[in-house]
Amino acid sequence: MVVGRYEDLKNPSKDEVLRLLKSAADIIRTAVSYESILLILFYKVISDKWEAIVSNNIAEGIADREFAYELANNEYVKLYDPASKQLFTWREITRKSETIAEIEKALIKIAEMNRSDGGIGLEEIKRLIDKVGLSALANKDDLRPILVELVELFNRYDFSQVDYDIIGDAYQWILSYFAPTKAKEGETYTPREVIRLMVKLMDPENYSIIVDPACGSTAMLIESYKYVREKIGEKDVHLKLYGQDRSGDMVAVSKMNLLLHGIRGDARIFFGDSLINPEFLKELKDQEADYVIANPPWNLDGYGEDKLNKPELRKIYRYGYPPNNTADWAWIQLMLHTAKKKVVVVIDQGALFRGGREKEIRSKIVSEDLVEAVILLPEKLFYNTGAPGVIIVFNKNKPENRRGKILFINASNEYKPHPEIRRLNILGDDNIEKIVKTYREYVEIPDFSKIASLEEIKRNEYNLNVTLYVASTGIEEEIDALREYQELVRIEEERKRLLEKINEIMTELAKTLGGGSQ
Repeated sequence: MVVGRYEDLKNPSKDEVLRLLKSAADIIRTAVSYESILLILFYKVISDKWEAIVSNNIAEGIADREFAYELANNEYVKLYDPASKQLFTWREITRKSETIAEIEKALIKIAEMNRSDGGIGLEEIKRLIDKVGLSALANKDDLRPILVELVELFNRYDFSQVDYDIIGDAYQWILSYFAPTKAKEGETYTPREVIRLMVKLMDPENYSIIVDPACGSTAMLIESYKYVREKIGEKDVHLKLYGQDRSGDMVAVSKMNLLLHGIRGDARIFFGDSLINPEFLKELKDQEADYVIANPPWNLDGYGEDKLNKPELRKIYRYGYPPNNTADWAWIQLMLHTAKKKVVVVIDQGALFRGGREKEIRSKIVSEDLVEAVILLPEKLFYNTGAPGVIIVFNKNKPENRRGKILFINASNEYKPHPEIRRLNILGDDNIEKIVKTYREYVEIPDFSKIASLEEIKRNEYNLNVTLYVASTGIEEEIDALREYQELVRIEEERKRLLEKINEIMTELAKTLGGGSQ
């Protein structure tokens, strides 16, 4: 069955693109995975953009059509195979009788033709194609009409002249729309407004290297790119962007995301476990990144001393090894090792005050005067947890007037109700600007921000809990309860430590007694 027509294609506006995606979401509902929309949008957009480049080449006097194809391959992505002289564009493929199966084959071929060669590379998209399984779905009588309707929907539009920001925002909309569902399956999604806040706090410069070691969809790297572009007032952005994720599916999603935002040459995304095999460090070689930004998985377990105490990793984890049940301070150490200017991380609030090994690591990092600001966020911002989360800003080049100090910002009341999801909150533009202004001016505001000296923090046993230094009006009882909870945590950790000591003594005693009876 041939899908769609090719005449009178519509050049969609931003609102029309959004309506298109809402229609696509309605079509699939829960019958087909949301990644099918990502793949189809990606394929349609790169095909339309590629064909526009070919048309421009021909209009500029290139008579040899195959040469025009190869120029488009070099300039954008490879959709023409010179060896077989085959085109793998949307227009070409959807002319065929078994459209859905042919789209899947074409995407696999495109992934193979666009392997990493110093650029983004698309080989991981094959993983996503296998996961979605368009051909298998098309063979099911109840699902085939859904896929055909989806393809026909996108077939009505020509994306060749649609701005990359509009397309990129559309792609991000899909991710955010399905985020509540994916959160139940364990996937994390950082809200766009939290990312904007973090990038403004980072304040990256042009000609910088930026790394996200837990990059997910690369939304933080993309926001950094857009921030610099707006900051310098031109499109000539010179950034090197590096990301890594341990999910092959997310690596595929991130690479498509970058391309749909018009970001190609100076971005590299790696597949792997950053904590034990940071591929981006191999790529950087002797260089350091200027900035590192991330929302790593909170309280990730299984990354204690047994796993991290390796010769090749000791420089990274030089402040110590975290407990086995939470890798929060392993992530922070990796980020500090990678950056030469700033690190901005959003992490679980417990990382600020938990004792034991985490306290030992925290005390060393605080003592080296690397922490510039700690910001308590409102609760219910994230899809997968109601916990508030905190942003920590580390700065290896603190201005003179900030040395020996840490700014604490209690932004727990800086939120608005989420316009679409009743149980969630969001950061409004005014909330973001208030936080950023306070950080940049580094000032104290009653019930909102406080500057504490390292001496005061040391007296508080390196506890960085924001409410210990600045409390919002009307939450004193909550603070007292939190302090009581922290004290209970401390007592429980001390109990465990003493129990371990007793067990060691009893083991030694048993050995001694056993030896004496022989």
